[in-house]
Amino acid sequence: MANSRINLQSKIREIPDFPKKGVSFKDITPLLENAKYFRYLIDILFKKYKDKKIKKIVAIDARGFLIASALAYKLKTGIVIVRKKGKLPFKTVGCDYDLEYGKETLEIHKDSIKPKERILIIDDVLATGGTALAAAKLVEKLKGKIIGISFLIELLFLNGRKKLKKYNVVSLIQYSS
Repeated sequence: MANSRINLQSKIREIPDFPKKGVSFKDITPLLENAKYFRYLIDILFKKYKDKKIKKIVAIDARGFLIASALAYKLKTGIVIVRKKGKLPFKTVGCDYDLEYGKETLEIHKDSIKPKERILIIDDVLATGGTALAAAKLVEKLKGKIIGISFLIELLFLNGRKKLKKYNVVSLIQYSS
């Protein structure tokens, strides 16, 4: 890593009242668009997981795909995608979960993970924890071993980490409000 003083949070744009009134959306696109900051993000995650013998990275739809793909390349691992119901073309396993504003189902291809494969789950934001927990349950249904769950951003005030207490959770940026 060339510069250990890079402030990733400085490249997160906050959009008030999106997607609904009262929500302050954390837009990661300025960080992704900046080559120096994006490389730094991937380098930080690589350093954390390079010795963990990760076999595959499970990427959560959709921004998780962006971070996980670059990290999988650097770690020389496979990548598995988890998407909302009906978006994957092959036979799937699903898991229902609660959102802040409703219910949803995540799915994974039933042959994506082999028993005991060492898995890292990646997403962009940890909010209430429902999506990450559903992804973890999918990995466990397929008998994968979860080494960690990693996020670029954690919204501490939504207490999502509480749902994930049995896992090794890493977040690089935390917002308290």
